[in-house]
Amino acid sequence: MKETLNVDNAVATDNAQKTVYPILFSIAFAHLLNDMLQAVIPSVYPILKDSYQLSFTQIGLITFAYQMAASILQPFVGLYTDKKPQPYSQIYGMLFTLCGIILLSFADHFYIIIISVILVGIGSSIFHPEASRISFLASGGKRGLAQSVFQLGGNAGTAIGPLLVALLVVPNSQKYILVFVIVATIALFVLRHIAVWYDNHLTLRSKKKVEIILPDLSQTKIVVSVVILLVLIFSKFFYMASMSSYFTFYLIEKFNLSVQDAQFHLFLFLASCAVGTLMGGPMGDKFGRKYVIWFSVLGAAPFALMLPYVDLFWTGVLSVIIGLIISSAFPAILVYAQELLPKKLGMVSGLFYGFAFGMGGLGSALLGYTADHIGIERVYEICAYLPLIGIIALFLPNLKKKI
Repeated sequence: MKETLNVDNAVATDNAQKTVYPILFSIAFAHLLNDMLQAVIPSVYPILKDSYQLSFTQIGLITFAYQMAASILQPFVGLYTDKKPQPYSQIYGMLFTLCGIILLSFADHFYIIIISVILVGIGSSIFHPEASRISFLASGGKRGLAQSVFQLGGNAGTAIGPLLVALLVVPNSQKYILVFVIVATIALFVLRHIAVWYDNHLTLRSKKKVEIILPDLSQTKIVVSVVILLVLIFSKFFYMASMSSYFTFYLIEKFNLSVQDAQFHLFLFLASCAVGTLMGGPMGDKFGRKYVIWFSVLGAAPFALMLPYVDLFWTGVLSVIIGLIISSAFPAILVYAQELLPKKLGMVSGLFYGFAFGMGGLGSALLGYTADHIGIERVYEICAYLPLIGIIALFLPNLKKKI
């Protein structure tokens, strides 16, 4: 099914367009910097917990506040920019993040910490919908590849953040978080370059009539498919919340590791997520996104079920395998959703990023509360069953294998 529309009203498929690799890599690098700054928050949890005698419940509430700020606004930002693209909005988002990082470095009370992470969350909610749209526009039709490169930047930043915190902040003090102001400043320069290209691109494309391809599915089938994708997001990000927020505490409690050693293990897990993300998009382009989604969520289940019962060595090995498999899901899920609703790219991106952040935040809060009552090791035994929800991906309709 095809329609001809103005680009300022809908994002179109333009297979004839060449992939703009400089912009694609620039937006991926910006994603790396943005998510590196976000990763500072969970990475400093051990420092904050010891310094201010925080409970696991309070740690969960900090994550919940951050993730809610990062999730609730995203669909609305995307819906608004679908109608009125804002090329320079990401710069404003980074300024919110910069303010949050500065405040976090000086925060000396639980409520000040909450305010600082909310500022970082607002910055993230502004960044992701437009950044995802830019990667789509620069893809030249290679949507899976573009989304994987974009996500690779984010996952790489998420992995590098804890490593830098372990090297620079943990041996010193909370105020060394200010080092990350340099990262935010670099991001502002990169985002300005991208914004200029995006602005010029919109000006050129708004003069053309372009063709978009709608899925040959009923409205009911599209809605059901979106619901299935959101359930899979719930499964993936609830489980990821247990790893990103509490994996260091789990390792410290079960294996008596130091904070630095636990952070390095977290880095290995997050680095494997970055690699898995890069694989997910191109595999979806080649084999079909439904099969990649099904494998990446359900395929992690046996390894997740084994994780709570093995020694330190195998904990490291299994965490890397889980990261490789489960992280390949999100690029395929997001591009699949964009193909279901190609006229609402910003809203779709905002919805799925927002829901992912929201589930991560809700998961973190609930898991923190649970850990305070039954112990962190028991939490991992329970969370191990979440990837089994991936079986419902079998009910997704097949879309075209190649774009």
